[in-house]
Amino acid sequence: MARAQKHVTKVIYPGFEDHPGHEIMKRQSRGYGAMLTFQVENKNFALGILGKVRMIRFAESLGGVETLLTYPTTQTHADVPKEIQEKNGLTDATLRMSVGIENVKDLIAELDRVFREIENEQ
Repeated sequence: MARAQKHVTKVIYPGFEDHPGHEIMKRQSRGYGAMLTFQVENKNFALGILGKVRMIRFAESLGGVETLLTYPTTQTHADVPKEIQEKNGLTDATLRMSVGIENVKDLIAELDRVFREIENEQ
């Protein structure tokens, strides 16, 4: 995933010690869940990811057994005023992923392929 690390600018996950909800999750649950938010370098890169995923599904809802990806600014948070989105760190380069039951190696391969295709188009 070295390819993705240079294009991903931020990852938000409660399993990370610097996440504001980390300690609460640690006390109240077993594990930190399969939901993560990440930002890429720009809107075009985010939209490129959404257009190229195949195994990972681009969906409005993140409640399935398969790995799903959503684009909050036009889906789940479309009704939230832009200034509030920005205040909460939501940008047009933000994606949310709910990791499903697929093999992790398959998911990594999918993302690696997608990032490689986008790199080759730039």
